[in-house]
Amino acid sequence: MSFVIITDKAKTKINQLCKENNVYAITLNLKGGGCAGYQYDWGVTDTPTRHDEVISTGDGNLAIGKKSMLFLMGTEIDYVTSIVGSNFDIRNPNAKSSCGCGTSVSFDVSTLPTENKPVFTPTW
Repeated sequence: MSFVIITDKAKTKINQLCKENNVYAITLNLKGGGCAGYQYDWGVTDTPTRHDEVISTGDGNLAIGKKSMLFLMGTEIDYVTSIVGSNFDIRNPNAKSSCGCGTSVSFDVSTLPTENKPVFTPTW
């Protein structure tokens, strides 16, 4: 089971993009920037790193960078088409707020899933 949910529409689009661009995977990462502090950063790769989380979508793959995993746990990725265009729609339960553009988010680090955080045990 994956730590993100990818809808069938998103899988179909990822498969299509991998085939059209002749690449192994579509990549998703977070990088600093945007009006809310972080931006979703989409790309392509033929060689994901050994630390990337690679999720098969059938005829393609989604590769999520190691540094972005904690921020993306529980996220649902969909692909939507509307009268003004088409895009990946990211519903991230860890996001504290997001910008109207849909690509910029902020996080309250204290509320992120603690599954991978080190635990400090006082010795007194």
